[in-house]
Amino acid sequence: MGLVRRRWPPWAPRSSPPRGCLCRTGHSAGRIGGRPDPGPHPNALRPVCTSRTGPLPRRRAPSRTSRPGRRRYDPAPGNHASAQGEDVAAFDIHIKGGTIVDGTGVPRYRGDVWVKDGRIAQLGGRGPGGADQVVDADGLIVAPGFVDLHTHYDAQIRWDPYCTISGWHGVTSVVLGNCGFGFAPVKPDFRDRSMLTMTRTEAIPYDSMVEGMLPHWDWESIPEYLDSLEKAPMGVNCIQYMPTASLMTYVMGLEAAKSRPATEAERKEMQRLLSEGMDAGLCGFSIQRLGRNSTQADYDGTPMVTDTMCDEDILCLAEVLAERDEGFIQITQATGKIKADLAFVEKLAEVSGRPVIHNAIAPTRKNPDPHRKSLAWLQRCWDKGLRVYGQCGLNRAGFAFTLEHWNLYDFSKPWREATTGTFEEKLAKMADPEIRSAIITAEIEKGARYRPLRAGVGGPLEDLMVQGVNGVGDLERYLGRSLGEIGTEEGKHPAEAMLDISLQSDLKAEFLGPDKGSNAEFMKELFDSPYTLPGVSDGGAHAKFFTGGAWTTDILSWLVRDEQKFTLEEAHYRMSALAAHAAGFRDRGVLREGAAADIVVYDMEELDVDPKWIGQIEHDLPAGEWRRVQRAQGYDKIIVNGHVTFSAGECTGATPGRLLRHGKG
Repeated sequence: MGLVRRRWPPWAPRSSPPRGCLCRTGHSAGRIGGRPDPGPHPNALRPVCTSRTGPLPRRRAPSRTSRPGRRRYDPAPGNHASAQGEDVAAFDIHIKGGTIVDGTGVPRYRGDVWVKDGRIAQLGGRGPGGADQVVDADGLIVAPGFVDLHTHYDAQIRWDPYCTISGWHGVTSVVLGNCGFGFAPVKPDFRDRSMLTMTRTEAIPYDSMVEGMLPHWDWESIPEYLDSLEKAPMGVNCIQYMPTASLMTYVMGLEAAKSRPATEAERKEMQRLLSEGMDAGLCGFSIQRLGRNSTQADYDGTPMVTDTMCDEDILCLAEVLAERDEGFIQITQATGKIKADLAFVEKLAEVSGRPVIHNAIAPTRKNPDPHRKSLAWLQRCWDKGLRVYGQCGLNRAGFAFTLEHWNLYDFSKPWREATTGTFEEKLAKMADPEIRSAIITAEIEKGARYRPLRAGVGGPLEDLMVQGVNGVGDLERYLGRSLGEIGTEEGKHPAEAMLDISLQSDLKAEFLGPDKGSNAEFMKELFDSPYTLPGVSDGGAHAKFFTGGAWTTDILSWLVRDEQKFTLEEAHYRMSALAAHAAGFRDRGVLREGAAADIVVYDMEELDVDPKWIGQIEHDLPAGEWRRVQRAQGYDKIIVNGHVTFSAGECTGATPGRLLRHGKG
């Protein structure tokens, strides 16, 4: 039996601990939803509440002063004597009088959290002594920090310890090395080429990597990389996948890795290096396999190493996890052959015997069939005893982009040709009649096949809106209009209209895609499945046209508070405890005594992303490069390993984050 739905608003704090709540951990013995138990259940951490009573929620009294002026956090030591009158600070932090949502799914309750030496020392009641820092959490939510399972902060963490924008939005732990991409193992003479790869496939500025990461590059192997990462200042915790593209290239060389399967000797070497990495603290391995027409191509426009990787080369790595009985796998597989793709994901789970995170399930605004089919497939996997999770893109933020930087039409060969090269080369290609004709012909002949590929990267071409024209007066008549509308009016294909507007604006014209899924009912269907994980922030990647790192705040403010599609308890279970469980984090994702003190304290009524939609441009990357950002509103404190990293939205400068080898530390 699941959590009982409330009649009061699901975000409202309760004024006292719940009474009459009988809880048990896990699921019905031997059964899941009336079916035989297939094995470890993804919701095994979640208690089941059989009853709930208690008073109606007490709202926080409205402030008579502006938020910045409110004195609710006092770091002065010695000023917080205990109830016994002691002057000695027995704790580091005392979070006082908050509404605790502990991440396990049990009902919220009002109480205190006491932190000592990076751990939660006590929950509820009065502590035996004072605290160095007191956080007045009256009327605020106190919950575990969020776990972001799908990021690409591998380069950015070297210059941004907080992995923003995720770090601004309550994320306290991230997973690095997704999709098979990363920077180890890498031979010294391949460093530059590995950075060039990331400029295309993940749209990370090259000059930023050269200035922000290259000076710190003191590794070749995975153990050396982890040692280097461990020494770096971090404001969040992290774990690391083995990036399979880097592994194959290191063993086989780039050209061989792209053109043929590995030999038996090469497979054994890849297995040895993966096992060596697991010994050093890796959490598993990751892979992107999108076929020859990959949406995320390499620097030169060719597929990524893993896009054309054969089954046997992947399964040999799964055998390593099976032999060790540890780790998990992240896979993004979409070669265009849906049945074969899903069958391979099942095979990967079967051979490894380990959890597999399948990316990605993304709802549309109107058609529920794709995500419902995915949910039915996940159910069949678990019925077979295969631990396959579907990671869901639940962030509504759309794409805003220019053709100067855009790379997510790489599934189309003509578009890929037009958008690769230097700025001058792109201008020339987009003006070339043959290339333009090839783009339009491909759109006409393959438009139906392109449509699902575009669903998660800006939406249909004809629906893109002209958002900016670089100050070109003759183009201002297009502002706020769709490419479909413009094309119809001028007798052009939408692609031709897009190319014309881009050329006339020096490739600076900005196009805005519709949101990726603002249908709250569809979002609820995804969130309600016991086999899905929220996320796919892609944090650190595609930063010039996407702000996925704000997904945590968006879920809480939109789906929990505004739409009331699910409870606050369920949201925190999904975004913290279940995510930590799936990824193998130890002692994180929940608030309990002895667990790591990764905590968020926030005002539910003030929670929001800022700006609301596509983000604002900030030149805050190394080498003066820019990105789009969405900051957070409403977070009073973000705490990592017992240290405040953000207070009322301002960074404290503390870097208590850690590399979590084997998910612990």
